[in-house]
Amino acid sequence: MGIVVIGAVFVDIKGYPLSTYIPGGRNAGRIEQVHGGVSRNVAEDIANVELRPTFVSLVDDTGMGQDVIDKLDNHKVNTRYIQKVPDGMGTWLAIFDNDGDVHAAISKRPDTTPLTTLLEEKGDEIFKDCDAIAIELDLEKDTVKRVLRYARNYNKKVFAAVSNMSIAMERRDYLQQIDCFVCNQQEAGLLFSDDYEHLAPSQMAQVLARNVHSANMPSMVVTMGGQGAVYAQHTGECGVVPAKKVDVIDTTGAGDAFFAGTVIGLTYGKNLAQSCEIGSRLAASVICITENVCPRFRPLEFGLDVPVVD
Repeated sequence: MGIVVIGAVFVDIKGYPLSTYIPGGRNAGRIEQVHGGVSRNVAEDIANVELRPTFVSLVDDTGMGQDVIDKLDNHKVNTRYIQKVPDGMGTWLAIFDNDGDVHAAISKRPDTTPLTTLLEEKGDEIFKDCDAIAIELDLEKDTVKRVLRYARNYNKKVFAAVSNMSIAMERRDYLQQIDCFVCNQQEAGLLFSDDYEHLAPSQMAQVLARNVHSANMPSMVVTMGGQGAVYAQHTGECGVVPAKKVDVIDTTGAGDAFFAGTVIGLTYGKNLAQSCEIGSRLAASVICITENVCPRFRPLEFGLDVPVVD
């Protein structure tokens, strides 16, 4: 069944200035509306590497909800376990500056409670034959607990990202059951109650190694924007993966693509450093376009000997 991705769907409304952005002023520009959400983006990224993920999620019971399903179907994502419910999707409103970075954003989260019921009814058939599991750690607590239980029952690796660290911070104990947790530098500071903004990547890697060991986490990756990413394992092994040099157009989805690439590598035989390299390449491919997801790649481009399923 490939990699199972579990999480929320958002509609992203993005505004770009046509000239120099003036905070608090009137700005002429263009506005785009695209399908988003961490897990939705991750599922499409994995599909764009010609792997065939299964997406477990919710959408609105509207035409927009059906549009989300149709697009994923076109990318050959298995959408069998996407349910249509009222208030099934969230909304993310963002304003970008002239450097392609988010200047301000507001998000409205969807009600993901129905996912728990879905897993109660379909969990065995969803997880028993999958290759690995990718989840948003800030889903409903019962949903996360149920996913981790299925992972133990079927001996599946679990990889986690986060869209709201304040929620994930309440679930630190779950991180000991996650094979690899991926977040950005600011989120890592919140998680470990420290300020890492001043650290260089080599310093961050050493700090992360100590924190991962003390927290009894299997492994963790921290993205650092233009400085690349650092990784650490419980054994003490750590390292730095430099960022690819590209022209920045839109940073939306870069972190999701990095997570997707890391999950792909760890699922299909690469070590943590090699997996982060795949993540870095996918992230770079997203930054230089206006899409939320990476363009099409083939597994062999990343040294992955994975059969492509049509």
